[in-house]
Amino acid sequence: MAYEPRFYREWVNAGRFQTFTVAIRETDLQIRAKRKLVSQAAALAEKARKEIEDYIRARPEFLTSLAPLPIPHDLSGLPFEMMRAATEYDVGPMAAVAGAIAEAVGRGLLRYSDEIIVENGGDIFMLLNRPAVMALYSGPDSPFTRRLLIEVDAPAQPVGVATSSGTIGHSLSFGKADAVVTLAGSAALADAAATALCNRIKQPQDIEPVLADEKKRGKLRGVLAVMGKSLGVWGDLRLHAA
Repeated sequence: MAYEPRFYREWVNAGRFQTFTVAIRETDLQIRAKRKLVSQAAALAEKARKEIEDYIRARPEFLTSLAPLPIPHDLSGLPFEMMRAATEYDVGPMAAVAGAIAEAVGRGLLRYSDEIIVENGGDIFMLLNRPAVMALYSGPDSPFTRRLLIEVDAPAQPVGVATSSGTIGHSLSFGKADAVVTLAGSAALADAAATALCNRIKQPQDIEPVLADEKKRGKLRGVLAVMGKSLGVWGDLRLHAA
């Protein structure tokens, strides 16, 4: 699996948080919490990975399928969360893996810190007592990169934020959007949705109908999509100039 340098982490203002990283094979987390929780986070990440890897050994198509798989009635845990998210957005289960692991680690760390941000390759799980402000990265040539800030409310309830791109990074995409950012109550759902919506955007004119469809679907809290000089936004995302 190709490694993508996490240069965007240098932009983070940790503020009142302790910031630390946990890397276990392909999983590379940056975590912000009230205290350093490296050993706890590593244990949670190992547990999440083992749960997914064990299921892949039992059902290899879970790793390779680009379409939803039938969900066994007795399935639970992270494989179930990934498959449920994938089914909602007609993608393969692994489209939700980064968000699912971020959320599993983040929820576990809430026992030690009442505020938490876990970022896993651009997919984020967070629970904060004040709004979060994030810089948009939509490629080095995009007119919006680092010029646009996205404000998200995350008080009292967990939030998942995911980003997918058809022009940046190594992740498989069938679309051409520079960036699609999704906001949901589940990080796995946000991850699967970002992949699916990015797949649908092949020209700037696709942005408006994709956002309109998501508004009708009602599964997400917000979407932002960028392609070239075109930008569309819907839902609980407030934009500010950087």
